[in-house]
Amino acid sequence: MKFILVLAVLLALLPQGHAADLTLEDVNLRANNTWMLVATFLVFIMHLGFATLETGLTRSKNTVNILFKNSSVLAIGLLTYAICGFNLMYPGFIDGTGNEWFGFAGWGISEPVDYNPLTYADGNYTYWTDFLFQAMFAATCATIVSGAVAERIKLGSFLIFSTIFVGFFYPWMGSWKWGYGWLHDKGFYDFAGSTLVHSVGGWAALAGVMMLGPRIGKYVNGSVKPIMGHNLPLAAIGVFLLWFGWYGFNGGSVLSADPELVSKVFVTTSLSAAAGVLAAITISWMKSRKPDLTMALNGSLAGLVGVTAGADVVSVMDSVLIGSISGVIVVFGVGFFDKLKLDDPVGALSVHLLCGIWGTIAVGVFSPETTSVGVQLLGIAAYGVVSFLSALIIFAILKYTIGIRVSEEEELGGLDIGEHGMEAYNGFQIFLTQ
Repeated sequence: MKFILVLAVLLALLPQGHAADLTLEDVNLRANNTWMLVATFLVFIMHLGFATLETGLTRSKNTVNILFKNSSVLAIGLLTYAICGFNLMYPGFIDGTGNEWFGFAGWGISEPVDYNPLTYADGNYTYWTDFLFQAMFAATCATIVSGAVAERIKLGSFLIFSTIFVGFFYPWMGSWKWGYGWLHDKGFYDFAGSTLVHSVGGWAALAGVMMLGPRIGKYVNGSVKPIMGHNLPLAAIGVFLLWFGWYGFNGGSVLSADPELVSKVFVTTSLSAAAGVLAAITISWMKSRKPDLTMALNGSLAGLVGVTAGADVVSVMDSVLIGSISGVIVVFGVGFFDKLKLDDPVGALSVHLLCGIWGTIAVGVFSPETTSVGVQLLGIAAYGVVSFLSALIIFAILKYTIGIRVSEEEELGGLDIGEHGMEAYNGFQIFLTQ
């Protein structure tokens, strides 16, 4: 009520002729742009979600390291996107020529020539809002890698990798679809990034996990030894923050405040996440005879990743099926990667890579009028090959120059002490000797 009164007073204080000066286009721009900024803030909150989720699912001796990486990645993503990423992702391709695979519009960001906010992006948002919203997505890609390589990667090597991959490779690949490049011309569809963000990050994470090897004690004498996270309440908070932020991630990808479409996207996003939770609970309970909280949490993320590619075009009830299948995939995915001895402390490969692939295929299955399964598979293959190989090359160069894995002593003692010389929980750090 107080807010309404304050707003009424402010409106009353405006000059009498001001409201009359506003055209319909002005009003639409203000409404749409405001929603896009709100969506941007929600995506920003997702970085807190990633930080708390990863922290909770790893050991207390690596808490400072996890938080440091997530804080750094956000800053790296924003700055590299401003320096070159935005103009790599949106180089000015002309839609329909069919051969756009690489372009660069120049260093730095500045308003385009003859810029008019009433005509830019169909008058839905400003140039600056466009940049900031997309920059948050760029930072998200590197955060996916952070969780998969947690508890044994050198901090410096990870930061170098993140700078190169997010600064150059992520936006270059993004131009193929969102920049109106060659995959866009072929009809590939990815509404908010099941492939462009999540599986691209997942393929990069897979390369990192393979180059690093498993944590000490994870695979012993042919068996899998669970390494439990130290704070499940913190992990649960992280998942709820991510789910909350996903309304900006998917809802903002409408790129306007269209009430009908934004509302539908909210519903498909919510129902897919809910279905992912229940499917993961059911399958994991049947497998282990115990209800596993971590599977329930990752089930929600699986449903969110799965529906992200087609949240605007699949039907509401189809989103439930997409989420359910995503929840099943994430449970079996964790076991699958463990059998391959690919150690992923937070389940990022199962959630982001496998469910990102499934969600992209699902668009062709459940919305064939939008795209075909064949075209979707082409996009998945193109992004998979380039993402994996580029990340593998970067990690390999780092491994054979400055190294990518901490020493055995540092890993056992914890990266908080070894890499940072500080504790997350003062007085509770135990330096392990075996």
